[in-house]
Amino acid sequence: MGISVGLVGLGAFGTNFVDGFKAHPYVDRIALCDREPERVKKLAEDPFMQHKFDPKDAYPTLDDICKADLDALVIMTQPWLHAPQCIQALESGKHVMSAVPIISVPDSDEILDWCDKLVKTVEKTGQHYMLMETSYYHPEMMFLRRKNEEGAFGKFISAECEYSHDYSGAWGCNLVKVGKDRYASQAGQEWGKIVKEKYTDKGILRGSMHYPTHSVSGPCSIMKAHALKVSALGLPASGYDYYAKNTAFVNTTGFFHMSNGATITSREYREITGHGYEINIYGTNGTWRDRKWHWTKREYNDDPANFRPESGTEVLTPEEMRDPLPREVQIGFILSKNHFLSVNEVENMDFSPTGHYGSHPHLVHEFIDSVYRERTPAINIWEAVRYMAMGAVAHKSALKDGELLNIPDWGDAPK
Repeated sequence: MGISVGLVGLGAFGTNFVDGFKAHPYVDRIALCDREPERVKKLAEDPFMQHKFDPKDAYPTLDDICKADLDALVIMTQPWLHAPQCIQALESGKHVMSAVPIISVPDSDEILDWCDKLVKTVEKTGQHYMLMETSYYHPEMMFLRRKNEEGAFGKFISAECEYSHDYSGAWGCNLVKVGKDRYASQAGQEWGKIVKEKYTDKGILRGSMHYPTHSVSGPCSIMKAHALKVSALGLPASGYDYYAKNTAFVNTTGFFHMSNGATITSREYREITGHGYEINIYGTNGTWRDRKWHWTKREYNDDPANFRPESGTEVLTPEEMRDPLPREVQIGFILSKNHFLSVNEVENMDFSPTGHYGSHPHLVHEFIDSVYRERTPAINIWEAVRYMAMGAVAHKSALKDGELLNIPDWGDAPK
């Protein structure tokens, strides 16, 4: 018997995941929830939803869907709502998957407070929480986690990570338009009044480090280390008034001291020419740099001057780097894109994951499988708050001209 999942928030991001949850073979029942009824109606009328969706499982509010007899909820609402809504869902007895970030507010101390509340709620309820961080399942991240499991890095020295996303949209998604669209919704209009009164009028400004998960989740998960301290510096916006009046730092660089003795330099830039995710990780025996794997078979003896270790460089394709999904799950996703074919007809078809560098099917499977098998998921709450705390404290450091600050920690996930 499979599990039941409610999808909460069916906007631009949320609708990208509906098909994935419908496709997963462990999911028997899907419920839909959005405060804008036309979004639910559009999906409910899809003939390919009918085998897993019943009209009675359409809900107008989070309060309503929390009362339903569902195993899990996936929260994909506006980012300032994530943490309180996840807590409500957890307390209603549901496992929870949350879109990133954990919460989006301009106050670093408030972010840390929500992190603390979420950890305590998970511990109290015994329910699972997973963060939908797409970069965690980029091909190179999966490959490099395997390399660390093999011991191929040797001792970690340092890492560099970057998420550059110019707000103008010159290099992709226009962040100004995204912001205006969010504020145009009913929830956005309500939030706009709160932001002005609670933050902007009091001089509390946001910063690019308040959304750190795309950059720091990679090196932290690869090294299996967490940040202890940070010194960060930021630059205010130089041009567009929308950012200048609401943002303390549009470009922020953080230097993190890690629990394994290594360092991470993280760059969160929103006013920059260019766009993309970048990661370099340096080890004594293995290094990922310039999107290539460099390795050395280092041996130590009494005469190092006459010893030249074997070394090499590998360039790999995304397909070579990804962790394979179970074949039954792959077939489910293939069938969801080929509705009129049978299982026998797709048995030998190749599966190519899509969505944010192929991460979407991996995120869906990890959460569904963790609920199905009653195990702690990857990017669990203890992992997620470590990423979020890095950015929150880095912003505080930048406000203090780079003062070295301690980063709180909530410990590891229970075994």
